[in-house]
Amino acid sequence: LDGLILAGGGDVDPARYGEAPHPSTSYIRKFRDEGEFGLMRAALEARIPFLGICRGLQVLNVALGGTLHQHLPEVTGHTGHSPAPGEFGHLPVHPVPGSRVARALGGGPRTVPHYHHQAADRLGEGLTVTATADDGVIEAVELDSHPFAVAVQWHPEAADDCLLFEALVGACRAGRGATIAPSGH
Repeated sequence: LDGLILAGGGDVDPARYGEAPHPSTSYIRKFRDEGEFGLMRAALEARIPFLGICRGLQVLNVALGGTLHQHLPEVTGHTGHSPAPGEFGHLPVHPVPGSRVARALGGGPRTVPHYHHQAADRLGEGLTVTATADDGVIEAVELDSHPFAVAVQWHPEAADDCLLFEALVGACRAGRGATIAPSGH
């Protein structure tokens, strides 16, 4: 395994960070939590490049002792991060200069597709905030002690570019010293 992506999905069980579920918390899948928390820990221990997307950021944060805002509209006063079922919001994020996220995205603010009603609250151990939204929501974090552990709250798979995926592939190549060859399938 050269790299790991943990993608979006249902909510992380709030019991994992010592809270009762909010009425809007939904699609908790204990089997998914167990599998993804285990995979992510193994990737971090093996120093395998990791990209968390939406829920992937939340898994990383909670696994490292952080907590989540369970329903952002109560924190931000708007639904821009998830306007309607199946509809992406498009909000700007502001990467921290010099961060892996900023380098991958080419610098300054960028409007990206959002579809989340939860986000990091208290940060997990060793994480640094590397992008925020205009409303202060944490939109990207990085684990400084790891060669490439980056997680974003937005959905780069729905964006017009592949910049974060290209950064992950570059980290995989650098970390393993291998080239990616076609599988022949």
